[in-house]
Amino acid sequence: MSQATRSARLRLSAGAPAARILGLGSFQPEQVVTNDDIAQRGVDTNDEWIRDRVGIIERRIAGPETSLVDMAVEAGAKAVADSGLTPSDVGTVIVANCTMPSGIPNAAAQTADRIGARAAGAFDVNGACAGFCYALGVASDLVRAGSSRHVLVIGAEKMSDWLDWQDRSTCIIFADGAGATVVGPAASAEEAGIGPVAWGSAGELVHTIGINLATHGLYQEGQAVFRWATTQIAPVALHAVELAGLTPADIDVFVPHQANLRIVEAVAKRLRAAGARADLRVADDIVYSGNTSSASIPMALDHMRAAGQVQRGEIALFVGFGAGLTYAGQVVVCP
Repeated sequence: MSQATRSARLRLSAGAPAARILGLGSFQPEQVVTNDDIAQRGVDTNDEWIRDRVGIIERRIAGPETSLVDMAVEAGAKAVADSGLTPSDVGTVIVANCTMPSGIPNAAAQTADRIGARAAGAFDVNGACAGFCYALGVASDLVRAGSSRHVLVIGAEKMSDWLDWQDRSTCIIFADGAGATVVGPAASAEEAGIGPVAWGSAGELVHTIGINLATHGLYQEGQAVFRWATTQIAPVALHAVELAGLTPADIDVFVPHQANLRIVEAVAKRLRAAGARADLRVADDIVYSGNTSSASIPMALDHMRAAGQVQRGEIALFVGFGAGLTYAGQVVVCP
């Protein structure tokens, strides 16, 4: 190696001291499918059975004319407008999803172009139902490293394309939609709005959720996933709080992945037992939106904000979990 090579130094990007969420947006298709509607399709179920087991009353399903990218564009454009930025300010677009019709092309490049964030870096993240938290963690690091000043993070899913509508264990749960956030720089470390990500995987349980290639339908071992989530997700959430330098009592709003209302309630109960306040507000968007996989966390937060249940500056705790199995969470300051 020559002396000239040894003395060469690479220039690094100047990053921000911290990142924060600047805006929110969400989109749901218009078609509402009730529990009775599913029963009328010949599925062996009824409204009471579904409410008792998963807490869902209705969900939104997109028609054949609406694609995953269409929903990502709608939610993403709303988040950019909410942030006060223009599409040209967005340097990177990340779309978390696990339900694109094919692996190529990705959703992010199409979404970036249609929103008007042309030439932005664009890639998809597949962490299944944990995908949004994974993507948010990556976006925060991009901003802090100086790789991108503003990142549009979208969770978008068209779960209905991958459902066997005669499989009672899945067709009653999953739905379609998109939620989005814009991540940008904070002026100082004291104004940080996104805490460190607490993430991991349990690959030994990969068999519990997947796609049956013969039927093109999603399957899951519901009881195994339920047992795992109700015992393992609260510690992940508490670890995210610890990484952020806070205590459970500091959390105002808990927004877990909307997998099953019974799981949401069980995890919230464990958080309160660990010191979270009795008045902790817990997202229950699954009741009227169903399980929208990577879209569920940003969509639930946007719905809570629209209902006046979340105020700017409050502290929220996210935690997602899904196929893989994967899990991730972080503490954020609400925009």
